[in-house]
Amino acid sequence: MKGPGIISLGCRLNIAESEAMRAFLKEDEDIVVVNSCAVTNEAVRQTRQAIRRARRERPGARVIVTGCAAETERAALAAMPEVDGIVANAHKLDARAYVLPAAGPGEGGELSRAGAAPDTTGSRPAPGSAPGRTRAFIGVQNGCDHSCTFCIIPQGRGVSRSLTIAEVLRAVEGHLLAGAREIVLTGVDLTSWGQDLSDTPRLGDLIEAVLTEFHQLGRLRLSSVDGVEIDDRLFELLAGEERVMPHVHLSLQHGADLILKRMKRRHSRADAVGLVARLKARRPEIAVGADLIAGFPTETEAHHADNLSIVEECDIVHGHVFPFSPREGTPAARMPQLDRATIKARAADLRAAVARRRAAWLARLVGETLPVLVERDGTGYAPHYARVKLSERTAPGEIVPVRVQAVEEGMLR
Repeated sequence: MKGPGIISLGCRLNIAESEAMRAFLKEDEDIVVVNSCAVTNEAVRQTRQAIRRARRERPGARVIVTGCAAETERAALAAMPEVDGIVANAHKLDARAYVLPAAGPGEGGELSRAGAAPDTTGSRPAPGSAPGRTRAFIGVQNGCDHSCTFCIIPQGRGVSRSLTIAEVLRAVEGHLLAGAREIVLTGVDLTSWGQDLSDTPRLGDLIEAVLTEFHQLGRLRLSSVDGVEIDDRLFELLAGEERVMPHVHLSLQHGADLILKRMKRRHSRADAVGLVARLKARRPEIAVGADLIAGFPTETEAHHADNLSIVEECDIVHGHVFPFSPREGTPAARMPQLDRATIKARAADLRAAVARRRAAWLARLVGETLPVLVERDGTGYAPHYARVKLSERTAPGEIVPVRVQAVEEGMLR
């Protein structure tokens, strides 16, 4: 099989960037691009696994690696015999970076025009294109100016950069013309959008501009947000604008204040609980998601109990649980570590707590009629991001009213 292939790992921003790559890679090009992730050691392992699988399945293709792991693990990935070239993360959306000659098959040649150690500070996020997709992911922000002690992503993404409002509006228009029914705004630190722009607009200003410009847009969704950065206008839109989906995914990370402090997070447990309470008081149907880390260095049983209890207190029904993974070069990697068995057990506890909360939430939705955006696999998503298995085939991209009859395997039917 010839033609470009893209393997996207990790965050929604990577998904948006992969769609942009898909738009400029030539249809007859025998190439596989692995858009990698480096957020945990497990993510790096999965990147290596994806590279080996790509070579097995496409032995004649050029295998090119980009993404965060292409920065943080550059030498190790370039040394893999399956890799034909590395494209710097800062230049992954420059079509020219993929046509330069590599050092040779299997030699991991540097393809990026930027050289072996690219400066990621000047690059900008790009909106991408997703023709024919039901949902369009638009990367409006890239990079991060914070220094959480566990996180290696700033080393892979650089400092925070934002698209202007005009650039975002052009991207949204392109996706709507291509048939997208839902727009998802994404970024590494989405709620910091605008802070690097001359007039320092806030994310609420951007969302309001999108909704004002495109009255035909019925569904706007946000990827992960930092609750402490939610501005007043953004809060009002999340709480009261029906075209902004009732779904907020918080970059929460932990439920214990001391661990949050050691992570260098900027919020407290009370901040998170209070935000959710205020949102649900205004919009009871809003569904809360969160990232949670299990087994952070120095975490005690009491801290773990706080982590478990915040699942209930914040009503977390979309939980992403990460067993702590020390990343070389981060402060947390130098802190006193927990043993792997304890970390694994605590992660299992957290996943079980989220599963119980989610099961109860899904059960309450039985009997309701929900507007569902149909995907290509016979499922769809309700506004609060509950996944629905459809009993009848419906054209992808349609928004149809669905009466929920049961819960099956974690999905509504």
